[in-house]
This record gives sequence, structure tokens and C-alpha cells, in this order.
Amino acid sequence: MESIFSQTIPTNDFVLMCDGPLTEGLEAVIAELNQAHADVLRIIRLDENGGLGNALNEGLLVCRNELIARMDSDDIALPDRCELQLKKFESEPELAIVGGAIDEFEETPDNVVSHKHMPESYEDLLRYARVRNPFNHPTVMYRKSVVLALGGYPNNILHEDYALWANILLSGAKGCNLPQTLCCMRVDGGLYGRRGGWNYLKLAVRLRWGFYRKGLYTFWSFLLVVTGLTVVCLLPLPMRKKAYRWILR
Repeated sequence: MESIFSQTIPTNDFVLMCDGPLTEGLEAVIAELNQAHADVLRIIRLDENGGLGNALNEGLLVCRNELIARMDSDDIALPDRCELQLKKFESEPELAIVGGAIDEFEETPDNVVSHKHMPESYEDLLRYARVRNPFNHPTVMYRKSVVLALGGYPNNILHEDYALWANILLSGAKGCNLPQTLCCMRVDGGLYGRRGGWNYLKLAVRLRWGFYRKGLYTFWSFLLVVTGLTVVCLLPLPMRKKAYRWILR
């Protein structure tokens, strides 16, 4: 939150989504920052934890601005993140979504363990989307009207963002990624653990099958992607972590 309040171009509308009951520690932080930034901070509370997609869709409805910068509670935006993205939207008004690169860290932000740079042009994004998620979710800024017109975040557990990006790109709306690092993202063993196993694999294959039916894939590229997914998802956790670090970053 402090990283957003410290942006070179400050926000006039900070929507904080509280997805169900929070800990006393989090409530104390929220109370302190609410006192300091009551003019822009709006706290929206959901009675029960309904999942990421539901919380994001509820948040979309209450955001006052057309351009929305999105991030998770443990991500850290670099000071010029919003300025860089706003300038890109200003120079290319046809864009619907702008993302960027991330630095992934463990424990503290100065302990960067990997860097995730994404394809930049719309054409490269569309090709990349046939294999992997084309945007780093914590970095995106998008047009509220475009996302709402497509129905918001789809109900794809663990893949809400990827499903939305595919819908945006398939609709003909334009997107791009900036080459600069826009956010620092916390990673830990839990991240790699969640991206494996049979349940994750089934959800991932179901998502890609939907992409194939929408025309994002040919059948053979669908099979190729599913084969790669199967290998990564069923690797033992230490080997999966190395695969993400050495191959997928």
C-alpha cells in the first residue's frame, strides 16, 4: 500500500478489497493507513472469502477511474510504475491493457531470486498467450470499460487472470508489456507447490481446452502445451522450482 501511495503520479482512488475476515495485524495496518490517507483510500469488505476472481470483480464495480492498476497485498510497486503505464496509455489510446516485468523475491525485496520479462508487442503477446500467461498479473493496468464489457474475471479457479487476458486479446482489443520492471513480487515454496499436482493440472488443461475452442490454439499446439504442462505439474517440488527458475524465467 505504501508503494502505491508513494507513486510519482499519486492516485485519487485507492480501492482496498478485504476478501473476508482479516487478522488483527492486518486490521491495524489498514487503520493506520486509512487515517493517513482517508481522502483517497476506500476499504471494501466482503463478509466471506469468495476467492480472487470474485473479489476482483467486486472491486472493478466500485473503482471510479477508467484506468485501473491492480496488485496483490504483498506486491511492491516501483515508484514510477503508474507514471510509465499512464504515459503509454496516453501515447497509444487504443490500448486496453498494459503490463510489465517483475522481480521475484524471497523474504525481503533486496533478495531477488528471478526476473520475469514478458513479450512487449501485441503480436508477440498473442503468440505467447498460446503457451503461457502473457501478463504478469501484479503489473497490469487496464481499461475498466473493456474488462466489464467482457464480463470481468471469468470463474476459472487459479487462472482467472490468464482467462481474462485471453478474452481481451481474442476480442481484438490491444495490449502490450513495458520492458521496465514495474513491481516486486514475493515468491516462496508455497507458490511452486500450488503450481503442481493433479488438481492444478486438471484446471490448467480445462483452461487450455477452452482456449482451443475459442480459436487461440490449433489442436496440435493444444496437445503440445498440455504435454509441457503435464511434465512441469508432475515434477517433484524441488525440480519444479528449478524448472521455474531456470527455464520459465
